[in-house]
Amino acid sequence: MRYLLTLALAASLSFEIHHHSGHSAGPPTAPPSTEDSDVTDAPNFNVPLPTTQYSQIWTDHLWRDGYRVQQNALTGHWRLIDADSYRRAWGSKQQCVDTLNQKCPKNANAAAKHHVILLHGLMRTSGSMKALDKQLDGNGLPGAIRFSYASTRASIGDHAAALRELLEDLPRDDTFSFVGHSMGNIVVRHAVGDLQSDGDPQQILPRCKSMVMLGPPNQGATIAQRLAPTKVFGWVTGKGGMELGAQWKELEPKLAVPPFPFHIIAGDVSTPVANPLVEGDGDFVVGVEEAKLDGAKSFRTVPVLHSFLMDNTDVIKTTIELLQQEG
Repeated sequence: MRYLLTLALAASLSFEIHHHSGHSAGPPTAPPSTEDSDVTDAPNFNVPLPTTQYSQIWTDHLWRDGYRVQQNALTGHWRLIDADSYRRAWGSKQQCVDTLNQKCPKNANAAAKHHVILLHGLMRTSGSMKALDKQLDGNGLPGAIRFSYASTRASIGDHAAALRELLEDLPRDDTFSFVGHSMGNIVVRHAVGDLQSDGDPQQILPRCKSMVMLGPPNQGATIAQRLAPTKVFGWVTGKGGMELGAQWKELEPKLAVPPFPFHIIAGDVSTPVANPLVEGDGDFVVGVEEAKLDGAKSFRTVPVLHSFLMDNTDVIKTTIELLQQEG
């Protein structure tokens, strides 16, 4: 059973990557650096081509009025895409930042904004948070940022560093809330832990207002631990997937309990056939007990499978109410 589930997981990932980006799955590797290469700072000739926005190989590092500076986890090169997902620059990070500053300069006099940062889970893309994004916009919470990260291609610490960079570049008076699905919550907890241990010169933490966690593996994931010996699991899910299971003890000390109000919504599904890789009741991927975290302002369960939590109408409604409740 364990091997069949692992193979199904691998097939699912392969289809997703081919469908969205045209790249086949392969062993996750750290992206080569482009900052030390012989790339000049002069902008490269660019044709504004449409991009595959919802791919699993790009990580956001900067966001400004819909523009995104992203790094490719396979090649290490950078690109700037606009709000309509057209590529506006490519090459080194500095080349993309320079073009961003030309096309969308920072406005020191802009009114402060509140951003809801949406973070997808392992082997998913920012497109998986689109339905929630749309409902936020229609319920008085516009301007959400769907943070994209190459979940299977780097460590959770790497993703947290990219999230921190994005937050620190936003205007100093802007405030934040977070909604994470699955591993996205662990990325936020890691980023918070980094800010607490390394220092917070941009005062990000005082500007964080609330968080809603959807299906968070706050105590690690038994399914990841039990699949790790197959080796295929690590090849498919990368460093991040292994950190949720076999390497959880090394990861957990780096994760903080958010010092701002947070709520947890966990899936609890009764099915004729339970997942033998999940401990106790759960959403078929994360157990109810695994989702718990001391300090939560509220904890509730819903009869929804893990993969559909962020799309479920009732979950979306509750999430919006919780965000509005915290202001």
